[in-house]
This record gives sequence, structure tokens and C-alpha cells, in this order.
Amino acid sequence: MKLNLPNMLTVGRLVAAPGVALMFLYFHRPWADWFALTLFVTAAITDWFDGYLARLWKQESRFGAMLDPIADKAMVVIALVILTGYSSMNPMLILPATVILFREVFVSGLREFLGSDARLLKVTRLAKWKTTTQMVAIATLFLGTGLEYLEGIARRGMTAEQYAERVSLGLADPVRSCGVRGCSSLATDVGLVLIWIAAALTLATGIDYFRKALPYLRDPKP
Repeated sequence: MKLNLPNMLTVGRLVAAPGVALMFLYFHRPWADWFALTLFVTAAITDWFDGYLARLWKQESRFGAMLDPIADKAMVVIALVILTGYSSMNPMLILPATVILFREVFVSGLREFLGSDARLLKVTRLAKWKTTTQMVAIATLFLGTGLEYLEGIARRGMTAEQYAERVSLGLADPVRSCGVRGCSSLATDVGLVLIWIAAALTLATGIDYFRKALPYLRDPKP
């Protein structure tokens, strides 16, 4: 194993995955939301830099190639588990999250079964777009949960409409309001749209990998 900067970034991203969950264990909200969001975004940015630097400096390695997709999957899976919990089990989030989790388990099983032939399931351009969309969607949803908590404190039992009216009268903090619906609703809606797009891309890549692996899954003719 070569301990170079690209590999260190990949290891750091893998360590950051459970770190996102730990933010909610050791910090109170909304600090936990902001720390989790910061950690997740920082780790997601390294996903681009580690590959770019490895190619630029010709430091590509088998260790990095193995660990990179694992780190990505760990980040996505752990973040989705946290978000589904803090979204009050919103079906609009649970359904795409289920598609994403199912695909990751299914493709990992395919790669394990294929063994040395797993190179057939190398990462495609579509799969890279899938990962990018997942990261952006999850970051946006984390923003939504943090804003929702702040808006809940600011409203103090008021509805979104009552709160917007008080903002218009100068009786509430306008920084926390994006109109009648609130900033959290806007961020959450954008995040949900993106996570559905990510789920569609995830499903498409899963089908593509299964199609490529299908010839190796057939029993030999007697």
C-alpha cells in the first residue's frame, strides 16, 4: 500500500463517513446538522481531488482503486440512514433511499461473486454522475434538516404562514424565512428532487452492471 496524498484523502473520506453520524451523538442540534453538513461536503470534495491528483501525479494504485468506491458507498449509506431518521421517515425520501441502498448491496454482491472478472464492472461515466448527484442531494437534504430545526425554534409553535406574517411585520427574524414555506422546505424539496434523480441514475447503473455480468451468471451447458 502506497501512503501518498490521494490515498490519504480516500482514507480520510472513509473515516469521515461514520464521523457524520457521530456529529449527532456528541453535539446538540443545530450544531450537529451544520457539523455533519460541513464534514460531508468536505469529504465529498476530496472524492474529486483524490482521483484527479492520483492521475496528475501518476500515483494511481490498486489500494486507492479498491478503497475509493467503498468510501463513497459508506458516505452515502450512512448519510441516508441519518436523513431518513431525521425526516420523520418521509416516504418521498425512503423510496429513493431504498433504491440506492438496494443497488449498492446488489452490485457489491455481483462484484464479490465475479471475483477476478469483477473488472467488467468498472466505474462508468454514468456511475460517476450518479455519485455526484447523490452527494449534492444529500448535502442539500442536510441543509434542509438544519434549517428546519432553526425555523422550528424561531416559530415557537407558529405555523409557516403565521411566521411569514410576523416576518413581514418586522416581529420575527427574516434571515430564517424564504417566504411562506420557509427556507427548510425549499432546501428539502430541492434535495428530494435531486435524490430521486440520483435514484434513477443509480437504478440505471445497476441494470447496466447486471447486464454486463449476466453472461457469467449462466450455468454451463451440460
